[in-house]
Amino acid sequence: MAANAEDMVTLTGAENDLHDSNASDTTAPDGEDFVITDNSALGIYEAAIGGRTVAGLVYSKVGNRVVLSATSVFPEFRGRGVAGRLIGGVLDELRVQGKTATITCPFAAAFVNAHPEYADVLDPAFPGSHAAAQQH
Repeated sequence: MAANAEDMVTLTGAENDLHDSNASDTTAPDGEDFVITDNSALGIYEAAIGGRTVAGLVYSKVGNRVVLSATSVFPEFRGRGVAGRLIGGVLDELRVQGKTATITCPFAAAFVNAHPEYADVLDPAFPGSHAAAQQH
């Protein structure tokens, strides 16, 4: 993914992809498998459809906490719920691993605000920008 990162679009708000996201959906809209992998060497959770990387979620680790920094989707895959499925899948995996998340990515914060079932994954001491969005 790093070689093509300049072709990606960084999502900054809910208007981009949230309306049709379903975190539990692991099949892409065209019927191909939606696979999330952890590229720990680059600090990116990568989403692939049919073996092709379509999105990424940049992260860093601080102890048992994962800071989710930025979500990007290749332009031809925008508007298909890819970012929402990626974020939901990552949060599901963090929950299984017993890890917490701090969210600094505005799109991920909007996703968690729209999907309160993920609130338990947020780090209680350092929830990130999600907490600020909840106060409005």
